[in-house]
Amino acid sequence: MKNAHPTGEIHAKSGLIGDMPGSRPLTLSFPPFAGMTKNLIFINLGVYTAWLLARFMHPLALIPALLALTPAAVVHRFFLWQPLTFGFVPDMSLLSIIFTMLSLWFMGFYLEDVKGSRWLLETYLISTLTGGILATAFSFTGILGMAPNLTVPGTDVALFGLLTCFAVLFADQQFFMFPLPFGIKAKYLAIIFMLIAVVMLLGGGNPVEYVAYLGGGLGGYLYAKLAPRRGYGYAASEGFYGMRNSYYRWKRARAARKFQVYMGKQGREVHFDKEGRYVDPDDRRRMH
Repeated sequence: MKNAHPTGEIHAKSGLIGDMPGSRPLTLSFPPFAGMTKNLIFINLGVYTAWLLARFMHPLALIPALLALTPAAVVHRFFLWQPLTFGFVPDMSLLSIIFTMLSLWFMGFYLEDVKGSRWLLETYLISTLTGGILATAFSFTGILGMAPNLTVPGTDVALFGLLTCFAVLFADQQFFMFPLPFGIKAKYLAIIFMLIAVVMLLGGGNPVEYVAYLGGGLGGYLYAKLAPRRGYGYAASEGFYGMRNSYYRWKRARAARKFQVYMGKQGREVHFDKEGRYVDPDDRRRMH
């Protein structure tokens, strides 16, 4: 099935109707268009617009060409950014991009509402990168007709990651998909999408693309399972500032020791605590 994107099709039809676990109750109306979700959608639409304008302004065609994933270009031409940037290149058919952007809007908003902008962005990027790396690696094996010269857009890869992440966090949340009269739990919906990708991988289409889908789902699953409560970016910043503060405390204590030695040579006794803070003599006497 050529250019099939199961994630976008099913989400767009669903409308994601149900009680979501965010701070805002879900209604039949569209969720707010704001935050990191809005930024991700605008980037995808910008790439799509560049592709449309390339018919009249040919240099713009380089934008999607350079950002989409072509494993041969990654390995032989060192386009090492592509396993990450292809997550911002949607399928270029109009119907597909409508489905995909609606899916990103609904799914992204509720993840961002519950876990925050940083969490959403990290899930999106890590899912994309996992799918891109696996697709690049497997493309050189030749399995199932894979070839490294096949080009892959990656927004749906990121959506697979968002869905599996959502399924891990809110496994029993139900989705109601038109025209089905019953709800499907998020964990089962994620399994259905992954099975669709496996069937498409075995049955035809671009095999590199469906390996990327499965890799994206794996990335979202691992991120939901292993990421710190506020995301890796926050943990890294906390670690950095913690190391920096430890370094400054060490420098202050070192300077205090030197000053203490100097004052001792001058016949004066001064005291500092272990972090280099000056201890008033009256306070020291009261302590002893």
